[in-house]
Amino acid sequence: MTPMDMLLSRASTDRLQTPAPAPEQLMVILATAMRAPDHGRVQPWRYVVIEGADRPALAERIVASMARVEPDAPAAKIEKRRSRFATMPMIIALGMHLHPAHKIPLWEQEMCVAAGAMNILNALHATGFGGVWVSGALVDDAVLAADLGVTRLAGFLFVGTPEGTPHTPKRADPALFTARWHGQPVTFGADKD
Repeated sequence: MTPMDMLLSRASTDRLQTPAPAPEQLMVILATAMRAPDHGRVQPWRYVVIEGADRPALAERIVASMARVEPDAPAAKIEKRRSRFATMPMIIALGMHLHPAHKIPLWEQEMCVAAGAMNILNALHATGFGGVWVSGALVDDAVLAADLGVTRLAGFLFVGTPEGTPHTPKRADPALFTARWHGQPVTFGADKD
């Protein structure tokens, strides 16, 4: 598979089974995050790896977070979250160590974290693993973030080996989201009704 084939075939999946990356493999995969654009060398990434017997404890913290940030969540949603966090082969909490007083704006620091997470998802795919990035209201829960040892969360990556052949969804034509500027405001095919 060429590098372009690899990038074009990557798709998120939560149909994951063991094995997850071994510690040495995981460090190489996480090293790709350090290649994300990092204007000002702020290094805002923080990764908390949860696996094995620690997953059910995290799942209970997730349920407690939902009670704080989504008190009206249906029981089925709560149980789905509990089950997913308790059983995924590996979970990586995406922490953000942001510097509000830094000359680099916060939004740019957050984009750096997002670019790092995308590099991880690509590296997982390139090494035969799979993953999906999940978020929701609980990423704004300061108590959950503190329980994980970070100040803010950008979400969680569920990580493992894809079950069967992962489905690669059809993606939109990039031409619909691209325009050439010639001195006047542009329009995009994706925005036309």
